[in-house]
Order: sequence, then C-alpha cells, then structure tokens
Amino acid sequence: MTASADSLTNDQVARTNMRKVALTSLAGTSIEWYDFFLYGTAAALVFPVLFFPAGMSPMVALIASFSTFAVGFIARPLGGIIFGHFGDRVGRKKVLVIALMMMGVATTLIGFLPTYASIGAAAPLLLVLLRFVQGLAIGGQWGGAMLLVTETAPADKRGWYGAYAQAGAPLGVILANLAFLLISYLVSEEAFMSWGWRIPFMASIVLIGISMYVQLHLEDTPAFKELERLKRIKQAARDGAGIKTPEPVQSPEEALSEVIADSPPAPARSPVLEALRLYPGRICLAAGAFLSIQVTFYILIAFVVAYGSSVDGVGLPRNTLLAAVLIGSAIQVPFQFWAAGYSDRFGRRRIFMAGAVLTGLWAFAVFPLVDTGNFFMITLAVTGGLVFMGLQYGPQAAFFTELFSTHVRYSGASLGYQIGAIVGGALAPTFAVLLWTQYGIFWVSVYMAAAGVLTLASVWALTETHGTDIHA
Repeated sequence: MTASADSLTNDQVARTNMRKVALTSLAGTSIEWYDFFLYGTAAALVFPVLFFPAGMSPMVALIASFSTFAVGFIARPLGGIIFGHFGDRVGRKKVLVIALMMMGVATTLIGFLPTYASIGAAAPLLLVLLRFVQGLAIGGQWGGAMLLVTETAPADKRGWYGAYAQAGAPLGVILANLAFLLISYLVSEEAFMSWGWRIPFMASIVLIGISMYVQLHLEDTPAFKELERLKRIKQAARDGAGIKTPEPVQSPEEALSEVIADSPPAPARSPVLEALRLYPGRICLAAGAFLSIQVTFYILIAFVVAYGSSVDGVGLPRNTLLAAVLIGSAIQVPFQFWAAGYSDRFGRRRIFMAGAVLTGLWAFAVFPLVDTGNFFMITLAVTGGLVFMGLQYGPQAAFFTELFSTHVRYSGASLGYQIGAIVGGALAPTFAVLLWTQYGIFWVSVYMAAAGVLTLASVWALTETHGTDIHA
C-alpha cells in the first residue's frame, strides 16, 4: 500500500514538474518570439518612416526596412552554432538563460533608439546591430527551449509537450500585434509614430525576469544529465586505466567499459563539427523541411500587413490587417497541439507532409481573398495559411529532437532549424515585395507553393522518427 502510494506521489510529482517545464518554456518562447516578431511588425509599419531618409520613396523604404528585418535571420545560424556548441557541452538550461537575457536586453534597447531625424545614418546602423543581437538570441533560444521540453517529456507525449515550445511563435505574434493595436487605440497616429511604438519594445524587459526564473527553478534535462553521467564514468575509467590488479580478475575499468561500450562518446571536437560530420544529410533535409513553414509564416504575418495597408496594394487600415493576423494566430495554436498529439500516435512525417501540401495549395487562395478588402475574407486567408502551416510546426520540435543523438542534438537540431530559417524566412517578405512589384501578386503565391514542394520532398526523404529512444 505504501509502495503504491509512493508510486502515485512520484507520478504526480513528475507530471507537476513536466507541466512546470512546459509552461515555463511556453512563457519564455512566447516573449522571445514577441520580441522577434515585434520587429517584423514595426518593419512594415514604423521603421520605413522613422529610420530611413525622408527622400526615399515609400516602396524603397519598405524594402530597406524588410532588409534590416532579414539581418536577424542572417544571425540565427551563427547563434545556433554558438549556442549549440555550448548547449551540448554545458547544458540546455544555462544556454537558454543566456539567450533569453540577450533578447530581452536587445529588444528593450530598440525602444530607446533615436531616429534618422535625430542622428542620421547612425540610426539604421544601430537598428541593424540590435537586430543582429536578436538573431543571435533567437538562434540559441529555440534549441534550448525545445530540448528542455522534449528531452524531459515522456516518450509517448514528446510531440504534445514539444508543441508548448512551438506555441511560443503564434503567441508571440498575438502579443506583438496586440501591443501595437492597443497602443494605436490609446494614442493618436502622431503620438504613435512619435513615441507610442517604443512602448511594446520597452515592455520586453519582462523577458529578463523569465530568464532568472529558468535559472533558479528549472533543472537540466534527463537526457543531458545521463550524457554527463556517462562522461564521468568514461573519465573515471580512463583515469584508472593504469592501475594494476594483483589477481587475474576483471578490473573495475573493464567492467565500466562493458557498461558504457554502446553509449555515444563525448565529442572530442566541437559538437557543431561533430553534428556536421555525423548528420550532414539530416541537417540539410531538416532545413528543407522548415522552408514551407518559414516562407508561409513571414509572408502571412509581415508581407500581408504591408501589402494590405499599402496604397499600391489594397489600401486597408493598419489595424484591420493586424487584427486578421491576430485572429489567425490564435486559431493556429490549438491546431498545432492537435497535430503534435496526432504525431505521437501515428508518426511525425504523415501530418508534416499533409501540412506542406495544404499550405502550398492554399497559397493560391490567399491574395484573391485579401484583395476583396473584406475583413472576414482577409481573416480567412491568413487563418487558413497559418492553420495548415501549424500542422507542420506543431510536431516539428519532437521530429527534430529525434533526428539527432544526445551529444550533438542541440547543435544538429539548431543547425537544421536556423539554416531553414535563413533560406526560407530571412528574405521572404523582401522577395514577396519584389515579386509583387515586378511580376504581380500571383507570383508571391507561386513562391509559397514552391516552398511547400521543397518541404514535402525533404520530409519524404527523412525517415520516420516516432518511437525513437532519444536516450540511446
């Protein structure tokens, strides 16, 4: 009876701890992505006016602004490399704390930047510098937050709990758009462009508090702890290799060697280089699997806002577009969790590929719906794209976790994710503007559909990972 009660208590403690890890990861990633996406919204609505010369045409200023947006993506692979190296060496939690702290500081400082009218060319340069720091932080954050959850979760719920880390992206969009909508509602247009836009950036200081909570209240993952334990055993075996036993019996070193013979060795070289050596194909295919998500996502949350509010586009009020993106992102979240739970039962690849196909097809409905100028139709256009994209994004954390072994998992998963981000997301809004202005809006849909085809091919080439023992 006592043993049964103890077992029940242990199960309750484990579930409580898992919920704490999942919710903390959700809170951290939501604010982190809020910071990152806040820049994207400002790049469409504020920065073209305030951080570039007044003589620029609105379209050139918009392209220049989206180019600074892309700098964050250029920095993301570098962040993935740096944080991946240390995440595989010193632990998931410590590296995640540093990434969260960096993002909080950089985003807060953007809120204090002087404009082009005040300091001239130094204004966009400082903006680019802080955007680069944001990119470094987000490059390290995703791997840490994702692994903190998936390496702690039960094997049969890895997809479901991984969706908590993934939900930070749409929730970040919701928070960023709500922030701009609220400030727009409370202050005049003149006040918004003068100082109101700064408030959402300054509010990100809360991320520093979340990073301290992670440091003080969460432990590192069981998978990483097991890896550290095996390293200590191997080191002890090596240290005792020179000891001679007087009797012809099995030495402690030999016994230890048998126990750890099948365990993954601690990489002598950088974990990033080791990941590239062991998994070059998987890293490239993981990057390809991320293309549809990135292209679709940033066109829907950044380009559609710029296109819909532009006089050369649909000419709608800014708040109409922001509200449509907000509603679509809110509906995306439960679909991501459903897709992640589905992947726990039936596998990651099937739902991922279905999402890629549906996203590619829906691309051709997006702009005809937006061009109607009807709020319901615009919301349908954005929501459909985000929901179909969420079928891929929900199970992605578990899928990428299971592709790589523990000793290089942070590096391998981060490289695949961030390479896909820079190829798919960095220039998506800029390419979309160029395609729209040079060839017509239909070709933006073709661009989105092409990304879906590449993702479908990449996931098809990867093996099913569902049921993988990530401690092996």
